[in-house]
Amino acid sequence: MPINITMPALSPTMEEGNLAKWLVKEGDKIKSGDVIAEIETDKATMEVEAVDEGTIAKIVVPAGTESVKVNALIAIIAEEGEDVAAAAAGAGSASKAEAAPAEKTAEASKAAVPVTDAAPAPSTPAPVADGKRVFSSPLARRLAKEAGLDLSAVTGTGPHGRVVKADVEKAAAGGAKSAPAAAQSAAAPAPAAAKGPSDESTLKLFAEGSYELLPHDGMRKTIAARLTESTQTVPSYTVSMDCELDALLALRAEINKSAPVNKTEKGEVPAFKLSVNDFIIKAMALALRDVPMANASWTSTARVLHKHSDVGVAVSIPDGLITPIVRKAETKALSVISNEVKDMAKRARDKKLKPEEYQGGTTSVSNLGMFGVSSFTSIVNLPQASIVSIGAGVEKPVVRNGKIEVGTVMSATFAFDHRVIDGALGAELASAFKRYIENPMSMLV
Repeated sequence: MPINITMPALSPTMEEGNLAKWLVKEGDKIKSGDVIAEIETDKATMEVEAVDEGTIAKIVVPAGTESVKVNALIAIIAEEGEDVAAAAAGAGSASKAEAAPAEKTAEASKAAVPVTDAAPAPSTPAPVADGKRVFSSPLARRLAKEAGLDLSAVTGTGPHGRVVKADVEKAAAGGAKSAPAAAQSAAAPAPAAAKGPSDESTLKLFAEGSYELLPHDGMRKTIAARLTESTQTVPSYTVSMDCELDALLALRAEINKSAPVNKTEKGEVPAFKLSVNDFIIKAMALALRDVPMANASWTSTARVLHKHSDVGVAVSIPDGLITPIVRKAETKALSVISNEVKDMAKRARDKKLKPEEYQGGTTSVSNLGMFGVSSFTSIVNLPQASIVSIGAGVEKPVVRNGKIEVGTVMSATFAFDHRVIDGALGAELASAFKRYIENPMSMLV
């Protein structure tokens, strides 16, 4: 019986992706674990591994196709001993119904009318357990159905925890619990689109030929959806504090000066070079450790109190933004944070980050100081409940021991989710952050 290969969900929030490249062709034999394709999500390019064995009978969705929905049919495998031509012929109308929209042209139309794509036919979702999708191969789902097994009771050993054939066979032999008579599945609803003028009414305001259209890519759609969701659902407020940087700048220079040197093909290179942002990340992580009630996320039934400070760092990439996360930042040395951020920022620009490297997190740092911005406010990045916006360090008059002196001052503006962090708690967190910034030696002990 032919096995369908469907568009995999490479992360819990993925709804669609671009099929960038096929690494196999029709007629190739594959086995579980073989890399068969590259999928572009909104912020990364990832390899897809086969979870079943057989021969590629038909590639339904060609390389380069954009906006392929999760669970849409993309290829068909003929099982061992099965007629490949017959399996390919059986795709027929199903491939037409399930294939994603054809690749859009790179150049946008300049006509003053919006271009819309027909929505692809919905695909059947995988079973769900407690409201969450159980990731499984088509063969595993078929075998589980035949054996009367509940897939939510089967532990997946395939890529990204996917339930594969061997898992079902093992569960059947071990007596996993039976599937319910009628399982209900429902995909998580997408954030509501922002209400505003229609595309047509907007374009009518501009003279024909005075503009060109730049179609939204996956990243831009995701940014728009997530920020719209945040502004529509989060009752946020802001707290600002000025922090003196002179002690931090002096310590940074001293540490960088004493950094060990590594010999490379390009000559001697310092093992690390700390930036002001590295200190900011560490200060935010330690402040959350000191004020644990602020290190939380909101759900409808409970606050999620996090055990570690996972700090997202806003990184600008071509026509987009991504926040790779420094996990357990409160436990890491400044040199480790520095090298980790540099590595993730480079891979972010190359779209090589894994979803677990930029999803989740307990807070974020956004720094526009390098652009000369004095202060600004960021939007809370759900499911986080806080974010700090960092302005430029500027020389200003400061009062020290009753005397006016010139000091370097940086503005830090915190945005908080009021459902999780009340005003006094937010101020306590901001004060803890300020203490670490102005007494940077305390971050080293």
